[in-house]
Amino acid sequence: MDSIIIFYVLLVLVAFLYASVGHGGASGYLALMAFFSFAPETMRPTALLLNVFVSLIAFIQYYRGGHFKWNLFWPFAITSFPAAFIGGMIAIDGGLYKKILAILLLFSVLNLLGFKIKMTTIEVKQNIFLALIIGAVIGFFSGMIGIGGGIILSPLILLLHWAKIKKTAAVSALFIFVNSLAGLAGLFAQGLEFKSEMSWMILLALLGGIMGSYLGANKFKSEFLNKLLAIVLFIASIKLIIT
Repeated sequence: MDSIIIFYVLLVLVAFLYASVGHGGASGYLALMAFFSFAPETMRPTALLLNVFVSLIAFIQYYRGGHFKWNLFWPFAITSFPAAFIGGMIAIDGGLYKKILAILLLFSVLNLLGFKIKMTTIEVKQNIFLALIIGAVIGFFSGMIGIGGGIILSPLILLLHWAKIKKTAAVSALFIFVNSLAGLAGLFAQGLEFKSEMSWMILLALLGGIMGSYLGANKFKSEFLNKLLAIVLFIASIKLIIT
């Protein structure tokens, strides 16, 4: 019972922190489930489902703040949605799944510890063809692993100078929502069924997501908590590699 309570508390914290930067938190949820020894076949659908709710809340907050840019979003989305659906239909070996997930978690660790892309005041016009390719690649791996893809898309947008941080967060939030829905659809096509206890996890993730996205859209900063979460993700990543 004590371990379940700890898991739920950390779940709220993860949703809070990720939503504050426009992310759904799937990589964090997956790390927590790995740390608490969830089975891989449970981890992917659970993370995607929580992602759907938290990323939607995050998007609404950033949209209300006037940060969403449709022209930046759609080229990623039209290729990521079908790719994520296909990825969601692929059954991946449990050992390989954990290794790929461990690598993706390290992206989150680096981001949370402050290894960020150098910001610029200049926004370069988006390359539509490149955006289509990026959307397809990220979407495929998102559906296959059980993430929304925001931890990969956000630094790419900033690196290419296609948008500033707030616009990036808004686009990433909706991108995560779309990919998570597509990944779930692919899993449902394979006969996926959810368990009743998922309702508590959804409610707690929503609680953290609402608070985090609201504060994040209003210039909230939580560097200490970011570093704390980075340590948790790093430990989970190592656990995935060695087990």
